[in-house]
Order: sequence, then structure tokens, then C-alpha cells
Amino acid sequence: MVGVAEAEYLNRLESGELNYDFGELFDIPMALVIVANGLPVSSKLRDYCHTNSIPLLTSKLESPYLMDVLRIYLQRTLATSVTKHGVFLDVFEIGVLITGHSGLGKSELALELISRGHSLIADDAVELFRTGPEVLEGRCPPMLRDFLEVRGLGVLNIRHIFGETSIRPKKVLQLIINLIPADDEYMKQLDRLSIRTETESILNVNVRSVMLPVAVGRNLSVLVEAAVRNYILQLRGKDSTREFLERHQTLLKENEQSHENSIN
Repeated sequence: MVGVAEAEYLNRLESGELNYDFGELFDIPMALVIVANGLPVSSKLRDYCHTNSIPLLTSKLESPYLMDVLRIYLQRTLATSVTKHGVFLDVFEIGVLITGHSGLGKSELALELISRGHSLIADDAVELFRTGPEVLEGRCPPMLRDFLEVRGLGVLNIRHIFGETSIRPKKVLQLIINLIPADDEYMKQLDRLSIRTETESILNVNVRSVMLPVAVGRNLSVLVEAAVRNYILQLRGKDSTREFLERHQTLLKENEQSHENSIN
């Protein structure tokens, strides 16, 4: 990036005011040279780029602004990535990845959530990019964009069926909902008052995770919405399970105190 200060330095080199080999400035292999601020391109810089097959661009924009734009672009383009199997949705403005074994009904659940006003980002193959130290951005491969495969119905174009608002190009992943098969015995063994916070590490980023048992008669779309609403409350410092347990403990202490007073 050549701004005002860099252009002035190059001009001093070209005029012979400074005794320095011009080529040594470019010891590192260059992918692109941009002359910003609408500045004229020095003939020496033009000849050097032409000789070494380096693209040379000019821009009227100021160099600090261009640097910010390029930094953001390169951070997203060159970000470390991984592909996860599942359905990625925007539910209440929260990026939710629904995972689970094949045949559990992930696509059918996604279809019902979309019909309830939520949006699809990616189905089957979800590309996750680490765009920040603790940020995972989910996108859809171009080949699969707008499509959702539902057993019995085939491949559906969600944009055509539900409209433009039913599709999102990308979203930050904030919650993972893992569908697991469950029978009556499994449901009986569940810890109904568990207050553990589960997380899953993806590209060294910890993401909140929820296990959602799939059993006959369970309305999964309502449960997913409830899980997302509960996650939003937890972000605001409100934990329903912990609040219930604290209320229960307070009531027990009040009953014990009342019992002691009646004995005395």
C-alpha cells in the first residue's frame, strides 16, 4: 500500500536523494501494489511491477481506509475453516447449528422452523470460518445455497417457496443443538435439573451446546425455539434452572426456620 508518506519516500529514491537499492524494498514476494490517495505512479515503481509481474492498482481512496477494508477482507478470506454436517439456521437472530445422526429429522425440523419465520443458512454441509479469536462464521457452499433436502419431498428451493427473508448468506455460530435418539428408558434417566453448561470446541472456539432427545410426541421446533430463548436469557445473566433451585433452597430454609420456631 503506497500512501502519501510512501510515495514521497519513493520519489526521493527515484531522484537520487537517498542512496538505496530500490529492489531491496521488495525482498518479500509481492502479491499486489496499490497506490492510494489518487497519487501519481512513479515510473520506477511502474517499471519494477511490470518487470516482476506484480499487479499495480491505483485508487482515489485514502490509504488508511483501504488498509482497514483489505484487513477485514483478508481476515475473512484466509480464515481457518472446517466443514460440519448439519443444518445451520438463524433462529431469533441467533446462529444455531442442528446436528445429529442421519435419519433423525434435522431437515424436517429445519423446514418447520423456516415455516415459523426463521431463516436457513446452510443444509447438509456447513462451512465454518474462524474470523476472530472467539468468532465462528457459518456459510453455505455456493453449490448448496438456497436448497434444503427433505426425505420424501426431494430438494426444495427455500428462497422460491418461502421468499427472500427465509435465506441468510451467513451468521455467527452461537449455539449447537445436537439431536440424539431417545426411548422411554433414556428419558427416565435424564437429569431433569442439570445446570451444567456444555460446550463444543470447533477450531479452538468453544460454542454452547445443548443435547435434545428425539422421542415420539416431542414438538422439536418448539423445543428448539425454547432452547434459543433460554440461551438468550443466559446471555443476559438469567438462568431459569439455577433460579428455581435457589428458590427451592430458600423455601426449605424458611420451612426449617418456621419448624424450629414452633418447637421453641
